[in-house]
Amino acid sequence: MTKRKVEITETILRDAHQSLIATRMTTEEMIPILPKLDEVGFHSLECWGGATFDACIRFLNEDTWERLRIIRKNCPKTKLQMLFRGQNMLGYRHYADDVVEYFVQRSVANGIDIIRVFDALNDINNLKTAIKATKKEKAYAQAAISYTTGPVFTDEYYVDYAKRLVDLGVDSICIKDMAALLTPYKVESLIKKIKQSVNIPIQLHTHYTSGLASMCILKAVESGVEIVDTAMSPLALGTSHAPTESIVAALEGTDYDTGLNLNLLSEIRDYFMGLRQKYIDSGLLDTRMLTVDVNALIYQVPGGMLSNLLSQLKQAGKSEKLREVMEEVPRVRKDAGYPPLVTPTSQIVGTQAVYNVITGERYKMCTNEFKGLVAGKYGQTPVPIDESFRKKIIGDEAVITCRPADLLEPELEKLRKEMSEWAEQEEDVLSYAQFPKVSIDFFKKRRDKKYHVNSNVYEKGKNIHPV
Repeated sequence: MTKRKVEITETILRDAHQSLIATRMTTEEMIPILPKLDEVGFHSLECWGGATFDACIRFLNEDTWERLRIIRKNCPKTKLQMLFRGQNMLGYRHYADDVVEYFVQRSVANGIDIIRVFDALNDINNLKTAIKATKKEKAYAQAAISYTTGPVFTDEYYVDYAKRLVDLGVDSICIKDMAALLTPYKVESLIKKIKQSVNIPIQLHTHYTSGLASMCILKAVESGVEIVDTAMSPLALGTSHAPTESIVAALEGTDYDTGLNLNLLSEIRDYFMGLRQKYIDSGLLDTRMLTVDVNALIYQVPGGMLSNLLSQLKQAGKSEKLREVMEEVPRVRKDAGYPPLVTPTSQIVGTQAVYNVITGERYKMCTNEFKGLVAGKYGQTPVPIDESFRKKIIGDEAVITCRPADLLEPELEKLRKEMSEWAEQEEDVLSYAQFPKVSIDFFKKRRDKKYHVNSNVYEKGKNIHPV
């Protein structure tokens, strides 16, 4: 067998802390270790996108664009990667194409090299604009397949989806197992079939929730995967990822040797162990999040979604209903056309399950987002929704069967006018587009200089708002 170096995408600056501490790592905390991270030789540093944008301006009082520029300055040698929700960008609705295109352009201009684009419904039409814009900016376009299980989600389903993504001209494909549903032999079968059908690199992203991530990575590597996502051990395991150092050690001296230096990784580990203790002491890191939970395989609820469900039940004084809600989630998901449970569909399905349980009558009360999902406002669901159920939820409301963004007028100039009095940089309109009220609140603080400026520390403790 010929040697094949396996590459590592390090998630400590984005998904690792998103999964364990609700995306609360500050730029100030990142800066001291960035030069060492840059020395490692990672395939990429995942450091932006996902929930980082929202958390920066909502909770940390930071300019998320400035964070990206700081990371870029301190990591000149390593590719920087972001997670991008297709036509949703980093927000929770669909945006007009001109806004999506401008967001991609500014992301690349500020330092992003790799954009991982996914859609919560695996509706390929919702990926096209972002992928095309990424290629136009000469950045690296990776399309992610949201992995889930259900009646239509066979290996053949994923192979067909991968082929269609290749037709869009993507540079690589990521299997995005956000709910930790893959098992070692499932991943072996899936990867082998995809590798037989497409001729571009495949990357694996899986979480440790069910305790299987390291085994899945090993099987995936043996089956042909070129790149894997891991997290430095202080913020690994639980709802996060497999530990970087452990995967590097497991592959060392084999035909898949990553070539990464364990001594350097150990120095980086020491730094993040200090942060880990700080998060535990503050209550930001709940060590219960680090335990293995095979219920993920039963209920298909991602770790972040689980904490949100419990939070909603506590607010309603119904925390004892968690098991009922967990059992209701798969039923709601089936009714809604089997959407993969990832942002924003995880929140939509989860909240509806909570309503069904606490009201005592299924669908007595429906959120606007759930109605929108059933009406096709987020795209086409993997399985067609039963028409009688659709009518029960949305009545005679028209159903969207085209790409939802095709119904949107260009909106960039309108957004610019709405927030013009607050604009201090080109990118501000994009912050406003995604989070209008939150961004205006941030702009006001920025004007009053009550925010993080070039990593100056905001008042100690004020940036911690556990969700």
